Amino acid sequence: MGTLLLVIVLTFLLNVPFGWLREGVRKFSPLWFLYVHFPIPFIIALRIGLGISWKFAPLLILTAVVGQFVGARLRRNLALEG
Repeated sequence: MGTLLLVIVLTFLLNVPFGWLREGVRKFSPLWFLYVHFPIPFIIALRIGLGISWKFAPLLILTAVVGQFVGARLRRNLALEG
């Protein structure tokens, strides 16, 4: 369980900066797709390397989406304040 929690936390933390970057580019542009998809191979490698089962893939996908959302929201909120 501790290993799964580590992968969940790392998945979230890896996606926050990419959500931040994604928020700054035009939706569906090449950079937008890059920022959305770039973390995926690292998360897969981490999951496989630490022996986390495929059955947790939906949880990790959800965690990645939440990380992207949080990063984008942080950028939007800081832009509104400044």
